[in-house]
Amino acid sequence: MNPFWSNIFRKAAEAESLPYFLGTIPIFAELNKKDLALIESLVHVRHYTAGETVFTEGDVGSGMYMIRSGRVVITCRDSRQREHELAQLGPGDFFGETTLTAPKPRTATARTVGATELIGLFRADLLDATQKNPAACARLLLGLSRTVSERLQVASQQLLQQQLGDDDRS
Repeated sequence: MNPFWSNIFRKAAEAESLPYFLGTIPIFAELNKKDLALIESLVHVRHYTAGETVFTEGDVGSGMYMIRSGRVVITCRDSRQREHELAQLGPGDFFGETTLTAPKPRTATARTVGATELIGLFRADLLDATQKNPAACARLLLGLSRTVSERLQVASQQLLQQQLGDDDRS
């Protein structure tokens, strides 16, 4: 085969690989190929049909999910038990990451919209990997910390804007 064509096919296959996909997730963006191979060995590929619940608000969380294909809707219930949509997520998005470090109750429900492939990374697997490869896991946890911090800053900014807007209406 002409080297030109084999290079194109190799790059296409690489772009469809799980390590390549993982490298597109912000938490893992700073990891090298060896680190991504470690993460690949830890994750679990799950397939869901339309309308399946990934987790329910109040469940004790055990890890995060990355959307490789399909869509997930995130909802929560108010004090009257009415469901409110918080977000619709698609390929490349991730959710549930805060439970990687602490087994806390989920603050929302995640449900698939259509056929969906999720990649799960669970706390038990991460804790086991920290014993075997602490340096790579430290880099992963720094990425997690950076991502959670960025999301917290955005949420704080939105809350501040909302409060300032409420004060203007008083």
